Amino acid sequence: MYELLFWQYQDGIYLNHHLVYEALVEHQEVEGLETLPVQVILNRIHSVFSSWEKVDESSWKNTNGNGAFHVKTTPQSIQIDCYGTEGKTMNLLADTLEEFKCPLYDPQIPVRYDEFNE
Repeated sequence: MYELLFWQYQDGIYLNHHLVYEALVEHQEVEGLETLPVQVILNRIHSVFSSWEKVDESSWKNTNGNGAFHVKTTPQSIQIDCYGTEGKTMNLLADTLEEFKCPLYDPQIPVRYDEFNE
């Protein structure tokens, strides 16, 4: 599994990304993060991956190749667990969330891909 996490800081807020990540995966509210339009984002993911089989309300499977992913949400975050998913698919997921001003945090590295990237 490869994990991707997305959130949006409030204007002027910049926190330790890894501490934010740890709080969000524990479903804790983080002061300084925006509340996301979760259903709108899920609808957009469904639209972008309309050629994939929607296994359940939050899981998609590529019927024409490798990969599947599962989306977990909190009011402040979108977590996507990828299973055998190609890099270009993960990039498409990241691009889709970028439409909502939610840059990717990659906890495996750990790096957040935003304009303040260190």
